[in-house]
Formats: sequence, structure tokens, C-alpha cells
Amino acid sequence: MQKIAAIVALSGIATLAAPFAFAQAARVEQSGRTFHVAVCPGIAAKGTARCHAHVVTDSSGNVLATAASPNVTPSGFSPSQLKAAYKIGATSKTDKVAIVDAYGYPTAESDLAVYRAQYGLPPCTTANGCFKKINQSGGTSYPRTNTGWDQEQALDLDMVSAMCPTCKILLVEATTNSDVNLGTAVNEAAALRAHVISNSYGGGESGTQSYEAYYDHPGVAITVSTGDSGYGAQFPATSPHVTAVGGTSLTWNGTTRTETAWSGGGSGCSTIYAKPTWQTDTGCRKRMEADVSAVADPNTGVAVYGPGHGGKSAWLVFGGTSVAAPLIGGLYGALDTTVTYDQNPYQNTSHLNDVTSGSNGSCSTAYFCHAGKGYDGPTGLGTPNTDAAF
Repeated sequence: MQKIAAIVALSGIATLAAPFAFAQAARVEQSGRTFHVAVCPGIAAKGTARCHAHVVTDSSGNVLATAASPNVTPSGFSPSQLKAAYKIGATSKTDKVAIVDAYGYPTAESDLAVYRAQYGLPPCTTANGCFKKINQSGGTSYPRTNTGWDQEQALDLDMVSAMCPTCKILLVEATTNSDVNLGTAVNEAAALRAHVISNSYGGGESGTQSYEAYYDHPGVAITVSTGDSGYGAQFPATSPHVTAVGGTSLTWNGTTRTETAWSGGGSGCSTIYAKPTWQTDTGCRKRMEADVSAVADPNTGVAVYGPGHGGKSAWLVFGGTSVAAPLIGGLYGALDTTVTYDQNPYQNTSHLNDVTSGSNGSCSTAYFCHAGKGYDGPTGLGTPNTDAAF
């Protein structure tokens, strides 16, 4: 039964320690039997973005956490379980994968070390040249901290590690969550020759034309989460120069994998950006999101080691399309292949699992918000079936 860990987390049994309160005011949501809250709650104001991670809680919104110990068994999907579900093999690539987020995360390296040690992944440290953290200008004077965005960064670091444990990781911290600062951080990552740049945030499309150029880097795989508020297009996922990653609910029992569209995952038809030539759906005349998808439902969430209330680090369970974007980013890193914006998966659809059921809301054109055979908005072309699609 591998809907597993998130359900265990909900029930408050097994290895879970006493919950602690969530640091921000957030609406408690429910997916299946699992309660969760957005770590960056609210709606992003114009010119800003919010992160798309959800952390599993109890029914009152108290984060469920397990302290690190030699005998701990974290709840949530592990790297080996994710790789098995998506048929991802071992890699020896040392490609550079950049993660762009907002605000400072002082314990990024030490928290990452706990995650990687727990699952037998090789160390990724500043000392061995695998890990590097910079601000949006490339320096080491870091922004102020923000618990929600710190949790987002922990999730991103762990998912890239899960998919490509041998990749180098560059963490770029934008000063704030403004579109300008986040875009500046993306440019910095590209300038430092990251082959992949993962972005787990978004906001409304209105007025974003002046920011789109930040995401136009030929030869760089830029992954962006589609959102966690259900149907509705978001930027930068609607940029024609990125791979927009939607969300699914994943069940994996060690033999059989089943997936449906996650009700919270974003999708939509852009009102601004032109349709890429390789995107051939006919119901949307402009850019359609998503392109591909991966697990995002908190009810089938992933294990992450990161900060909770008061900055104290612990084992947590996460969902949101913030899981999916760095997961796909890690796969791009594991392949170290030539990238033509988001065209690669459209040329390799036989290496994707077609997700044919589930919905993320109501819409006038059925495939915009309902999964079905072939391309659809919530899950795009589908989820990884080996890493060859990327």
C-alpha cells in the first residue's frame, strides 16, 4: 500500500512526533485522507510569485514532523520508490542543476546532508564542489529568511537529489519573491552555465511580458510548476521557453503504478503567449500548460528533510507541483542532453505514461481541466516512463 506515507502522516501514528504549529496563516485543505497547507499561502500580488509547495498537517493545520534519528523511517515517497515508480535508472552524470527560489535558507546544506545520508545518496557539499549557494547577483550575502520559502527550497533540493544524486546543485536565492528578482536569479543561474534551472513558483499572467525574457535561455532546460490552486493558467509556466510541469496523484505498491490528475494541479490556456510550434493541441490557440507532469498530491506525498515552525528541521511530507518541477529538472540533469526549450518530451511521447483520468476544476473546453487519452492540460503528455522523454 503505497499511498502510504502521506496517509500514515495524516493519522499521526508510527514514527510521527508531536506536531508543531504552522508558522503562517494558511487554509487547511484536504486531499483524500490527508490534510495539508500551502507553505506560501494566499494569492501572489501583481509582479510577484508564490511558491507551490504543500506540507502535510493534521486537521488543525499543525505540521506533522519526525525528528531525525538513526532509526527513523521517514513518511512519504523515498528516492528509490520514486525512481522505481517512474522506471528511472542509475546515473553518473555530473550536470549542473540550478534551483531558483526566494529568500535565504541558512540550513540548506546541512538539511540536504541529512536527506542524502538517510537514503544512501553521495554527499553533496560545498567542500566537495557538488553544492553551491549564491544570491541573485552571484554573491554570498544572503537574503533574509522566510519559513515557507525555506521549506520550498528544502523540497527542491531533495527532489533534484532524488532524481540525479550525482548532479551538481546550484541554489540561487532571490532577494524577494518579486518577478524581477526571481528572473534576475534565473539569469544568474544561466550565466553560471547551469544546464537545468528548476522554478517552483508562479502567479498571474497579467503584465508579465516584461519578465518573460528571463526564461528564454536556448539550450537550458527550465522547468516550472503549473500551480497548486487547480485550473487556471500561471506565469512563468505559460512561457513558451519553459517546460511546464503539472501534478498527479501517484499510487505505487512496488509492482503497479497508477496515476490520476491531482485536483490541485494547475493548467490553462495562456491569454498572452504564443503557442510553440511543437505543441499541437487545437483547443487553445496560444500556449497551453502543462507539458508533462509528476507526483504532486500531498495524499501521495514525498519525504523531505527541512525547516518547520521556528526553523527547527525535521522530516516532513510534501506535495504540490513544487514536487514535480524539480523532479523533472533532476531528470533533465541526469541525461545531460541537448535541450530545445520544452520540445524534447513532445518528440519522445512513447517514454511517457499517459494519465487518462482526474480533473483540476471546471472549464469550457474539456481537456483544459480534465485528463484524458493523449495530451491534456492537467497532466500534459504524461509522466516519466524511463528518463528518455527528457
